[in-house]
Amino acid sequence: MLDRHISRRRFLTGTALAAGGAVAVPLLGACDASSDDSSGDGKTVTLTVMYKSNELTKEHIADFESRNPGIKINFVEFDDTRLNAMLASNEPPDFVRAPAVGSSSRNAQELATDLDPYLAKSTVLKKEDLLPVNDGFRWDGKRSGQGPYYGIVKDWSQDATLWYNRALFEQAKVPLLSPTEPVSYDELLEIAKKLTKKSGGKTQVYGLGVEWAWGLSAPIHMMILQQGGQVYNDDLTQTDMTTPEARRAIQWYVDFAQAGVGPTSLDPVPDGADLSLFLAKRMAITQDGYWYGGNFVKEADEIKNNVAMAPAPVMGDKRISPTYVGWGAFIPAKARHKDAAWKLMEYYMAGPPSEERAKSGWGMPGLKSQLSLLPQELPYQKQAYETAQAELQHAGPLPDSPYMTGSWIDVLNKHITRAIKKETTVEGACKDITNEVNKLLKQGKDQIG
Repeated sequence: MLDRHISRRRFLTGTALAAGGAVAVPLLGACDASSDDSSGDGKTVTLTVMYKSNELTKEHIADFESRNPGIKINFVEFDDTRLNAMLASNEPPDFVRAPAVGSSSRNAQELATDLDPYLAKSTVLKKEDLLPVNDGFRWDGKRSGQGPYYGIVKDWSQDATLWYNRALFEQAKVPLLSPTEPVSYDELLEIAKKLTKKSGGKTQVYGLGVEWAWGLSAPIHMMILQQGGQVYNDDLTQTDMTTPEARRAIQWYVDFAQAGVGPTSLDPVPDGADLSLFLAKRMAITQDGYWYGGNFVKEADEIKNNVAMAPAPVMGDKRISPTYVGWGAFIPAKARHKDAAWKLMEYYMAGPPSEERAKSGWGMPGLKSQLSLLPQELPYQKQAYETAQAELQHAGPLPDSPYMTGSWIDVLNKHITRAIKKETTVEGACKDITNEVNKLLKQGKDQIG
């Protein structure tokens, strides 16, 4: 399903949408469920599809075309810059890869098609079968999470969960993590200190990886919510990162970095991901979603027999375990061939490709009916399945402002790094983050109106 041993969640640095930073383009106006599905010869529809070729493969395309002889696919490799140009020129693709988290900016600009009329008629995709993660694609005109669906999730994970190497725990004489009961973030940091091994001024084993290179905005937002705090004000136009909840979250990352227990902006992983260190047994814990288990299927028994999954850690009294993105697809409001695009949506989100994805273990399906397809053949897969099923009851959405047209990730990384280096205090970093993000929010509000 995916390139072997790639860091699939590099999305956070690879797309502005995933960072909550959809680039604003001129308003296009929403369209209804009807469309012009004609083509040059009056018989065949040519559907322009912008996706990742390692996700929507040549084999998938050939299978879809064989099932739908009146539709041909013109495939375009996903690219944010090109997509924004196509949207701005009123010549968008018909079917586009997109994240659920971060979709509110696009929806506020009326760039996506309301899928409710299609869902109402479909015998393949039904609202009652959509897992709550799909609510990230919903928009009621003011905020995400309610109202019509403007996209469908293909796969997702609760991305704050933990994967760990039991052998490294046993060597350090540290009790194993519970498969169902979360540790606190403070406990996790102390565990990481015990698991970290240094020699000659170099780190031999990192206790904990937090995928720092992919960005800290989603986990910090989660930490704030877990404490009962808010990321945005009620109308999503401002943030306040000087609150006690925000300061505590940012302080944790400063403490983590200064403790030297895992890769950071000042001690980066050479390839930008935890996986190589984890597979080399040089990292005891990594914070990654259920999808991470797909990496281990073809590994040696030494890895497969020692990996295990644990729930997302908590900071505060609320147990919230969100997805950071939730990849899926939308049909642009100005798409020429919406009916044909919907057929592809049904095929890709509920047909053979979706069953293939679920069985592979590279993420949770977007449909309730496909949860039972997740792999349980190997012991670690069975354990991860049980942990993931229990974790589902704690799933919750991350906040999504339609006005965030810049990158939380860049702002946070800059000022948290300054605090780690003691060029500023945590309080000073929080003030600077607040000021910079609020400027970005104001820009977005001015652009969207």
